[in-house]
Amino acid sequence: MGHASKADKLLIKPAAGARPAPPRTRGQFIPKARTRRPVTRRVTRGTATTRLATAPDTAATAFFVELGLQPQGEAPAEGEWVDRIVGLEGIRVDTAMMETPDGNGRLELVKFHAPSGPDGDRDAPANTPGLRHLAFAVDDIDAAIAGLRAHGGELVGEVESYKDIYRLCYLRGPEGIIVELAERIG
Repeated sequence: MGHASKADKLLIKPAAGARPAPPRTRGQFIPKARTRRPVTRRVTRGTATTRLATAPDTAATAFFVELGLQPQGEAPAEGEWVDRIVGLEGIRVDTAMMETPDGNGRLELVKFHAPSGPDGDRDAPANTPGLRHLAFAVDDIDAAIAGLRAHGGELVGEVESYKDIYRLCYLRGPEGIIVELAERIG
């Protein structure tokens, strides 16, 4: 029996009985089928909260309320327990928790008062490493864009159709946050 090549070790083998994936061309996105598969090892049950280091002020909150998120409350946080979780000393923050209309997603806007951190690039492009955008499904992308523009939102590019399935766009909001809007059309 010979040794497997480095390339063979990097290949992910499909599960027994699985259909082979269709061929892809460069840049082509093929959505996965929405079927339930038996879970053999559960790592996560879902997304609990997405945290954005931003000011939970009127502008940021209003921007996300315009998208349909519901404010759930505001609270300060500080102390050794927060320091141990975040891995920084002397944390003092104000937070505003928001929830998506379906109740399945939560967004936490966090303003760090201490310790001070580096200023981010509010105009960083979408290909900058790190968490660059949040995506939201909307019923009417044009109405969502108009509403977000009233709260300081600016299109990053253009509204485009993807294979008559979605209309998509990126908008930059308060603190340089990029949101993607997706309206299902097909």
